[in-house]
Amino acid sequence: MASQLDDAPVSEDEQRLRAAPGETDDRAFLAVLDETVAALGAEGIDYLLMGGIASACIGRPRWTHDMDVFVKPEDAQRVLLALDRQGFETEETFPDWLYKAGKHGQLVDVIFRSMGDIYVDDEMLARARHSEFKGRSLIIIPPEDLIVIKAVVAAEHMPRHWHDALGILASCSDLDWDYLVYRARRGVRRVLSLLLYAQSNDLAVPWRPVRELFSLLDGDLPGDRR
Repeated sequence: MASQLDDAPVSEDEQRLRAAPGETDDRAFLAVLDETVAALGAEGIDYLLMGGIASACIGRPRWTHDMDVFVKPEDAQRVLLALDRQGFETEETFPDWLYKAGKHGQLVDVIFRSMGDIYVDDEMLARARHSEFKGRSLIIIPPEDLIVIKAVVAAEHMPRHWHDALGILASCSDLDWDYLVYRARRGVRRVLSLLLYAQSNDLAVPWRPVRELFSLLDGDLPGDRR
């Protein structure tokens, strides 16, 4: 029997994600990914890959239909120019947080402000991971930051974000819990809910960060972790 959720509105991005990729799409995706990484590297632009690619690298294996490039706001225009020079079609889609680029039917999202007013900063860049994705080494957003972002953006029409975050919690045994709590100040209730749910599924989430997030709600912790 179908549930009410079966009739819930599904975003265009979610519909594309649910469509299984063919071999040709897979090759085109990886070719455009390589061009994107090469273009940003040639210009010396600091960036982090997030979204589905990062989730697949450090969490649960899954396909993704686009490339999410996370950059500082002051670098967003440079990214568009770098991709434009390589033959990408570009647009300043939402000037306050998102630009888009495309080539060969593949989409690149250039994100410079995530929900919750989360921005790339020097500490995030310093903690970036080099992870393998389909035979190539990529610069990936720190797992702690990705967990927070996924918890904050999760919604009924985009349930994958919640499950991506759970996949990262299940897969990463070396999380810096102090750093995660620090970053979670942009979405304390969301991250706290995620960690409690993870514990209910017997994932190895310690009690200390949970208690600290509860304390943050009560205003018991100072404004800076240092």
